[in-house]
Amino acid sequence: MSAPSRSDVPPTSLAVDLREEGVVVEYLDGRTTLYRGAPDVVEGAMTTGPGKETHVLVTDPTETEGVMTYVNDFKTDDEILRDSGVGRVVLQHGETEELFPGVVVTRTGQRNEIVADPETAGGRVFVFVEDEWSEGSFEIVAPPEEGLDAYR
Repeated sequence: MSAPSRSDVPPTSLAVDLREEGVVVEYLDGRTTLYRGAPDVVEGAMTTGPGKETHVLVTDPTETEGVMTYVNDFKTDDEILRDSGVGRVVLQHGETEELFPGVVVTRTGQRNEIVADPETAGGRVFVFVEDEWSEGSFEIVAPPEEGLDAYR
């Protein structure tokens, strides 16, 4: 029996529903997830706590579709991600990746720094962080003052 595969997986467009109680994502396999609560507003960049699962969602301009990418998710098999439409990027310490145009993530130790320019991304940019004890929802609403090129 071979070990489960954990590699980069490209995302596919998913249905998104922005509600008062949170953000609902419908996966290609028909399952849905509610990221609870109104997202906290962040300008430019945000850094996750150490060891937190990090999910980045970028909506289209209509806010009814989007692409979701998990950053450094080592629990989910590649095939499950492909079937659900969720992407994954695996980063080592110090590596930077442009997840989507206008959205850059850098791995620093056990933390992920997400920097975004929603105008360049062409939609809203949400970051969901969670672990076994807590979860948080954030929306990056403005680019960093120094611009995205400073983070690429």
